Amino acid sequence: MPKSKSKSQKSKKQAEKETPTLSLKEQLAQKRKAAQALKEFTSLLSTATFVGVFFGMILFFVAGIKAAVPGVLGILIMSLSYKYPRQALYAFIIYVPVGGTITYYLGNSPILQLAKDAFYIPALIGLWQTCRKQGLPLIIPQGIKIPFYIVLGCSLLTLLFINGGQQFNPPSLGLLEKAPPEIPVGMGILGLKVFLGYVPLIACAYYLIRDKRDFLFLSRLQIVLTLICCVLGFIQYLLLLTGVCQGTRGLEGDALFRATLEARCYFGGALVYSPEEGIIRLPGTFVAPWQWAWFLIASTFFTFATGFTDPSIKWRLVGLGSLVAVVINAVISGQRIALALVPTCFVILLLLTGQIANLKRFIPIGVGLALILGIAMVTNPDVVQQRTESFTGRWEASPPQDFIIQQFEENWKNVDGPLGSGLGRATNSARAMGKTKLVETYYPKVLYEVGIFGVLGFLGLVTSLTIISFKTYRSIKNRNFRSYGAALWVFILFISYNTYYYPLDVDPVAVYYWFYAGVLFKLPELERQDNEDANPEQKKQKKSLKTI
Repeated sequence: MPKSKSKSQKSKKQAEKETPTLSLKEQLAQKRKAAQALKEFTSLLSTATFVGVFFGMILFFVAGIKAAVPGVLGILIMSLSYKYPRQALYAFIIYVPVGGTITYYLGNSPILQLAKDAFYIPALIGLWQTCRKQGLPLIIPQGIKIPFYIVLGCSLLTLLFINGGQQFNPPSLGLLEKAPPEIPVGMGILGLKVFLGYVPLIACAYYLIRDKRDFLFLSRLQIVLTLICCVLGFIQYLLLLTGVCQGTRGLEGDALFRATLEARCYFGGALVYSPEEGIIRLPGTFVAPWQWAWFLIASTFFTFATGFTDPSIKWRLVGLGSLVAVVINAVISGQRIALALVPTCFVILLLLTGQIANLKRFIPIGVGLALILGIAMVTNPDVVQQRTESFTGRWEASPPQDFIIQQFEENWKNVDGPLGSGLGRATNSARAMGKTKLVETYYPKVLYEVGIFGVLGFLGLVTSLTIISFKTYRSIKNRNFRSYGAALWVFILFISYNTYYYPLDVDPVAVYYWFYAGVLFKLPELERQDNEDANPEQKKQKKSLKTI
């Protein structure tokens, strides 16, 4: 009994030593710091509001309310994002999946299409300044540095010589022909931003995550966002099914098969809903159906990772619930590529991450998923049959491999030269700057814009990223971190060499690909921190500077 008392007393003393109380001086210093931070925030908010309202009034008289409101909000958001880059990056990740819905609720201004960059660009500038002060690299990992500089150099040559030549030496026209209004250099700058502008997100994610708590918060935030968007997507389908939203029913001719904003149903943007013709293309919370399809495909990887690796059983269940919601939306959305790739990616993840061998965890989850999906298929056989017939019919009419080869052949013949036809010339978001060409596959699109050297340079960049990602996740010993890293590596591998459609050009994959690569590269350091916390006597007494 005395021994147990002495042990408890020792443990209490040790706990007191490990959690020291703050002195009065330290408490006062903390209060002063908090008061100073509040003062700085209030001052910045007041200044930004004044400047925003001032320019908003000018924009109102020049271009109307649709330009004034985004202008005021943009100045406020950019000012706060520069001052608080961490919070800005979280806001950026939250905005990406709901940006399409917000855009159309605020009036569909072209400025709103770039609204997410009001969070990203100021935060990136703030991060760059922090890295410069602390001597930290902005390009992470260092292994992609040379490939990145090569593809950036090729792109700048295209911008200078091709876009610049188009700007200052427009093509000759006939006597009665009128030159279309174009800004080729502006198109090139916007095309470069779409092509390589999100590569620094690797560093943003790497420095954003300071410890395991930050990592869990980010992974769970992504799952919650996925679940919310999938619930909204399901509600959108029910509103169309019950006739609350008309969709494209009752229209005639081509209008029955064309996605249109007039058919919009509360969330997201353009859609097609003509069940009498057997065609449904829902946009979920995004601007267009294609973006929603690729959001569902990408979300398969994130929901799988959290559903199988989160240390909390509650969050594992939430992750698996989100995965089920993704599968259901892949069926009801009418997107053939989502219907094909979501279950395919799930099976590939089971094999490549090794979770299929974890029978204690996999069997209950597998049975639960099969039961839920089985009930959904039995209760909605017409929907499943319709989607299956649509997929097989499309595959037989135009096999993807033949379509990709045809796109390569066409753009190889039509590209202007080894430096391409100009940055932005096949980028949808750059069409406001001039005439663009629709190229529906990614690497033929890159070939058309930056030529053969640009394609080879970009392939070198993504190959380096894929190889380093593989080595990084294989170096992790912690089972949960390793499984999460494996899921992210499979995602990077899949997107790196996918050429069907152009997910690396549009939300959300253009963001998630680079951002979650940074998360993967942070996992070994989180594992090291975890090991040090488990062995306090071996913990190094130094403060990590790799934060923002």
